[in-house]
Amino acid sequence: MNLIARAKAILLHPREEWQIITEESTNIQNLYKEYIMILAGIGPIASIIGMSIVGISLPFVGSFRVPLTTSIASSVVNYLMTLAGVYVFALIIDALAPTFSGEKNFGQAFKLATYSSTAAWIAGIFTIIPAMSVLGILGCYSLFLLYTGLPILMKVPKEKALGYTITVVIAAIIIFMIIGAVSHTFISYPVPNMPVPNIR
Repeated sequence: MNLIARAKAILLHPREEWQIITEESTNIQNLYKEYIMILAGIGPIASIIGMSIVGISLPFVGSFRVPLTTSIASSVVNYLMTLAGVYVFALIIDALAPTFSGEKNFGQAFKLATYSSTAAWIAGIFTIIPAMSVLGILGCYSLFLLYTGLPILMKVPKEKALGYTITVVIAAIIIFMIIGAVSHTFISYPVPNMPVPNIR
């Protein structure tokens, strides 16, 4: 599997690419090694650069750089929890399939969890410049990828795909809120009147 070609295809021609993906045999280990571990690393690496090299600007506080050890610790935790989150996401997709008249198939659910996350992972690059991190909203395109993939991989009737997507997304939001909360416990952001190290 060519990572760049697959990422480009799933972003630009999702419906056609899902048809190809649904016929592929699934090897979870290879998906982690050849796709997930690489793309999921974009955000954490960019975050380290953004927080500790470029620096963060906060109103009424000024600009500061997070200590490198702190940003690395936060990013490593975020990365590891994201890797685990893909598996949990797939479990949720698979478990909910019968509720929406779909077919339980963990292999297909894992492929769906993996490839639908492509946009979100790539959008992580924007954290390299903290002021641009708001552009990470472009990662929401992953919701559309999920929506287009559910009927094809999980055999859900098209009329139930939206409800399935919303339910899965709510579960995913909870998962990634937990990931974000845990990773951010490693960073203490300054507040007004608090001494701030490394102010530029």
